[in-house]
Amino acid sequence: PKEGKKRPRGEYNNTPSNATSAPSVGGGMGKKDRLGGTLVAPLKQFGQNFLKNPMVVQSIVEKSEIRSSDVVLEIGPGTGNLTVELLKRAKKVICVEFDRRMVREVLKRVEGTSVAGKLQVIHGDVLKVALPYFDVCVANIPYNISSPLLFKLLKHRPFYRSAVIMFQEEFAMRLTAKPGEELYCRLTVNTQLLARVDHLIKVGRNNFRPPPKVDSRVVRIVLRNPPPPINFMEWDGLVRLLFNRKHKTLHALLCTKAVLKMLETNYKTFKSLEAKGPSVMGPREALQAEPAPSSAVGGLLGAAPMSFLGTTSNGEEVDVGDRHGDVDNLWESPGPRQAGKSSEENFLVKGLVEEICSMEQFEGMRSARMDQDDILSLLDVFNAVASIFAEVLGPSIISVATELWSGMFSTKGGFPAPPP
Repeated sequence: PKEGKKRPRGEYNNTPSNATSAPSVGGGMGKKDRLGGTLVAPLKQFGQNFLKNPMVVQSIVEKSEIRSSDVVLEIGPGTGNLTVELLKRAKKVICVEFDRRMVREVLKRVEGTSVAGKLQVIHGDVLKVALPYFDVCVANIPYNISSPLLFKLLKHRPFYRSAVIMFQEEFAMRLTAKPGEELYCRLTVNTQLLARVDHLIKVGRNNFRPPPKVDSRVVRIVLRNPPPPINFMEWDGLVRLLFNRKHKTLHALLCTKAVLKMLETNYKTFKSLEAKGPSVMGPREALQAEPAPSSAVGGLLGAAPMSFLGTTSNGEEVDVGDRHGDVDNLWESPGPRQAGKSSEENFLVKGLVEEICSMEQFEGMRSARMDQDDILSLLDVFNAVASIFAEVLGPSIISVATELWSGMFSTKGGFPAPPP
């Protein structure tokens, strides 16, 4: 307003009633909230929603089970409501914050206090910066980075004790979904392969400033140590296929012309990169054989052969391979149906896929009802003969998967890194 004129009532009061007089950009001091923090206006472009309920803050800290010797990584400290409580319990708190205003705000919050020396703030994008060593991660994150941040934490080494993170409620429910549930998806199986996830508390939308459109949940993530000894590129390629249409049967998913053509191409790549040609074997022999050696495309990383035993109606275990007749000729010459080398390889891959999908443990099975053991069993049967799923990822994704795979198995005392 011009000098000498009264400012219209509420002209600059666009924030919620419990967060008035906040500076819009400058990050200066304003009124204090119930936790003693200054009220800086959250920016929608950064997906900022500040946690304002002190009871929820206290509950998150207690559920984190922080020890006095712990180094805590906090992602997105905001105005420092959670940071102040973490500093009271931890040996050191390292915050990663993208918004420069919040960096100043959280430093100002502890300036001159006895815990100021325990705080380190990194200004940068958490998805791009190299994360330091930490024992526990605590985060109230913008929901638009939930998935990439989750997988960055899943591949982080060295191992940390746990990560306590607040996610959008539906995203959090997907992490713990069970086979057969509507939310069961590729995110579910990939996360549960690498970590154990537990729900801690539900947080209503009115506990934030400004309130988001959905409720939230706090989950605890504990990495599986050691990680499962599998080729992650092959795993992710198969899972992408399975959950493309998760309510279809395996036969309907894997025996389409497009998928068979892609698998044929991958099989040719596998054969061309093999140091030695594999011995001819059918799925029955593949079930009983040692895992195929690792190659540039795939193979298990020295894992012991998995057991593929089916069960009768009486609960008695039987060897699945012995219950499907003579499948020894699957990889032999297809006879009159072949028309040159390309059609022969196409026939071989098609025959392999159809034979495996018709096995009793996989027949009629749908991705939506397959648990982790079912998917691992299916992958191991295929990989015992050839690695044919890695190229499903596409060139750009393969580099990411290779990085993840390298990080998972190149740790001290862990499994060997993938071949170059």
